[in-house]
Amino acid sequence: MTSTIEPSKTKYFGAHVSAAGGVDQAPIRAHQIGANAFALFTKNQRQWAAKPLDIETIKAFKANCARLGFSHHHILPHDSYLINLGAPEADKLAKSRAAFIDEMQRCRQLGLSLLNFHPGSHLKQISESECLRHIAQSINLAHQAVPDVVAVIENTAGQGSNLGWRFEQLAEIIEQVDDQSRVGVCLDTCHTFAAGYDLRTKADCEQTFALFERIVGMHYLRAMHINDSKSPLGSRVDRHHSLGQGEIGWTCFEYIAQDSRFNGIPLILETINPDIWAQEIQTLRDYHHQALSV
Repeated sequence: MTSTIEPSKTKYFGAHVSAAGGVDQAPIRAHQIGANAFALFTKNQRQWAAKPLDIETIKAFKANCARLGFSHHHILPHDSYLINLGAPEADKLAKSRAAFIDEMQRCRQLGLSLLNFHPGSHLKQISESECLRHIAQSINLAHQAVPDVVAVIENTAGQGSNLGWRFEQLAEIIEQVDDQSRVGVCLDTCHTFAAGYDLRTKADCEQTFALFERIVGMHYLRAMHINDSKSPLGSRVDRHHSLGQGEIGWTCFEYIAQDSRFNGIPLILETINPDIWAQEIQTLRDYHHQALSV
């Protein structure tokens, strides 16, 4: 299994689907909404411990992915919300690191090559730089424990003491990772906007992604979460909305659908109404096809 993404003219749109009843059900649910990518939790995201994946479920997951045409490049598992890889307290940091390694091992068992995670929080107990160093060291330890899987850092909205909301913070983490071929970024459009990076017009998108290229590098972009925002620009409040119904508006999502820099990576909806995910995916795909026909 390789983590290299081949150049592609294809857009991979999907959503974070439920794994209720077993992770093997996730690809079926993604297929039902017309997706060619998807995200999932490989365990209960609000609990520390989970029973190991059984062999039959692993086989069924891989079989369903193969049957329905889902590649590991376009499946984006998300780790537990409890994990804080920047935790200031030694015992909580150790617990988070052990849980993160377990999440990576589950990904590898399922034949997956990406693991999306929220970087961490200093809880106002340590400095920002020390917290970022903890996060990078956590990634290094996970890389040493589990081969192949890429640690994909999700940018945050900057709520509370969460780090990873400024592009400079993402870059500082990546700089301290030993194997930078196995680290990447998932940009969430809602989080990006709430953190103060405008996306409302084409010019705003050009400026924001140029800034990301300069500070982090587009080659580190391994996935995106495609969400509108209920909260205004720079609010640092994480509230997702359906596409076109929030403060960002459709222009940003049309831009992403039509720009080739976002080809070949999972573009995942976490919008608030699963009943219209199929419609949102089709609208994004229509925008993409419009660009191809020009």
